[in-house]
Amino acid sequence: MAQQKTTPGSIPATLKLPRCGEWLPQDTTTLSSWLSAVIKHVDANPKPLVPVLQEFQSVIENDAKIFMLFHQMFTQIPRKKPYWDDPTGQPQVRHYQHMLQLFNHILTTAPEYNDTGLVGFPINAILDWPMGTPAGVDAFLNPEVNLQFKNMLAVWSDFLMSSKSKYVLNTSASGWLGTAALSAMQTTNQGSSFVSTFECQPTQEFYGYTSWDDFFTRQFKPDARPVALPNDDTVITNACESAPYRIATNVSKHSKFWIKAQPYSLFHMLNNDEYAPRFVGGTIYQAFLSALSYHRWHSPVNGTIVKTCLVPGTYYSETQAEGFAFSEIDDYGRSTTEKATQEPDPAGPNDSQGYITAVATRALIFIQADSKDIGLMCFMAIGMAEVSTCDTTVRVGQKVKKGDQLGMFHFGGSTHCLFFRPEVKLVWDMHGQDGNVGLDSSNIRINERIATVVTKDGKGPVFLPPSIPK
Repeated sequence: MAQQKTTPGSIPATLKLPRCGEWLPQDTTTLSSWLSAVIKHVDANPKPLVPVLQEFQSVIENDAKIFMLFHQMFTQIPRKKPYWDDPTGQPQVRHYQHMLQLFNHILTTAPEYNDTGLVGFPINAILDWPMGTPAGVDAFLNPEVNLQFKNMLAVWSDFLMSSKSKYVLNTSASGWLGTAALSAMQTTNQGSSFVSTFECQPTQEFYGYTSWDDFFTRQFKPDARPVALPNDDTVITNACESAPYRIATNVSKHSKFWIKAQPYSLFHMLNNDEYAPRFVGGTIYQAFLSALSYHRWHSPVNGTIVKTCLVPGTYYSETQAEGFAFSEIDDYGRSTTEKATQEPDPAGPNDSQGYITAVATRALIFIQADSKDIGLMCFMAIGMAEVSTCDTTVRVGQKVKKGDQLGMFHFGGSTHCLFFRPEVKLVWDMHGQDGNVGLDSSNIRINERIATVVTKDGKGPVFLPPSIPK
C-alpha cells in the first residue's frame, strides 16, 4: 500500500483543549455547568416525549443489541471526574431514558451565545462521554440508530428554520446580537465588524433575520470577500471560510481510517463513486469551519459541474482511537477501573476530523475545471454531529466561476475536503501557517488563494508539502 504523506493536526491530551471551530467550550467545566443547568430544568419540568423520540425509544427497546449498547454506553464511562459529575457519584446523563428527555428539551430550543464557551452542539454535548465508550462507538455506527438521529434532527431543523427560533437573536449577554457575541464574531472575522461584513438590517428587530438558520447561513456583503485572481485558472481559491487541517498526498484507495493517524481512505470518502479511481495517488486538502463564521461553500475553480450527490452517513460516530480505552470491563459491560487508559476527545468528534470523512453524512460535487492542468476535481462537504444538513445549490451542467456558491451547511459549520488527481502538481499557500496546519490553525478567508497549479509546461515551483510539525 502506498504511503500517505500528511501534515496531521496535533491532538492535545488534556481536558482543557482548543475545540476546533469553537463548537463546544474549551474547558470541560463550562460544558458540565451548561449540561447541569439543562438537566436541572428538564428534571423539574418533565414532558411527554415528542413522536419522533417515542419512535427512537421503541427502536432502543425493541432491538436487543441496540438496547444493550444504550445501557453500556453510560455504564462504561469511567467512575471519576470529570466524567461522573453528579454529586451522588453518577454520570450527569444517567441512562438512555434521561438522554431522550434531554433531547426532548433541545428540540424546542436554539443555541444561545455564551462568552465562556459556546455550546453550539447541544446534542453532541449530551453524548460527549458516551460517544467515547466502546458501546458508544458501536451504537453510533448502527444504521438504524443513525436513521433515528436523522429523523430527530429533521424535527429540530424545522424549529431552527421557523420564526420561533429567532428569540436568541437579541442584544442580551446570551444573544447573538449582543456586544459579546458581535465582538467574538468580529475577532473570528479578522477585525471586520459584523454589520460591515454581512448582509443584515441592524435598524430592524433581529437584524432582519427570520430564524436561527437564516442568521447562521447569512451572506457576505458584495465585495466583502473578493476572489483572488478570478481569471487565472491556475489559482485555486478557498472553498469555505475555514482553517487548514491537513494536506495529504499519494492518497490510497483504501486505508485504515479508524486508527490514531486517521489516514484518508479515498474510496470510502467518495462512496465508491465511478470517479473515485481518478483520484487514487492524488492530493486531499481538508479544512474546518468555525461556529462563529460563514457557512456557505464557494467554487474553488472555474469550471462546470459534472456530478453532485448526497452520501448518508453517521452523526455521532468518533474513532475509538479518540475514545476511552479501558484496562477492564466487567461482565455487565461496565468500567471496573477508576482510570481509563487514555483520555477521550472531550469535543467528540472534533479530534476525529480525518475519520469522519469516511463515515459521516457528506455532499460530493465533482467539477471539471477549465484549466486542463487541473481537470476533474471534487469538493466534499462533511456534516459533523448536529451540523449534518449539506445543502447543494448547483446542478449538473452548470458553469461556475471561482467564488460562486456551491451550497451550504445549515445550523452551523463543519469540515470539507478538496480532491485533486495525481497528475495535478500544487504549490500551497497556507498564509503563513504552513508549519501549523492542524486543530490549532487559523481561518483563511473564503475566495483567497490557497494553491497554485504547476502547469504541464513546467512553469512554477515543484510542489512540496508543508513540513510535519514535531
